[in-house]
Amino acid sequence: MILVHRVKGGSIFLNSDLIESIEATPDTVVTLADGRRLLAADPPTELVHRISIFRASVLAAAEDMRRSPGADLVVLPGRED
Repeated sequence: MILVHRVKGGSIFLNSDLIESIEATPDTVVTLADGRRLLAADPPTELVHRISIFRASVLAAAEDMRRSPGADLVVLPGRED
């Protein structure tokens, strides 16, 4: 989830996996996978930066969980190893 500031005020946390495109027209328009559009006050480069940081934090957290004591005790459904 990333923080997006709306043009008309307020903010929203947006699931970055649902973003199809981000464009400057000159307002920032975020188009979601279902076709909905959101006008954002943030520049497109800032939103892309937030997405990159969020995804990196997910990968880092997964690695921390994998390396933590007892991680080998977690059994995922369908996995026998």
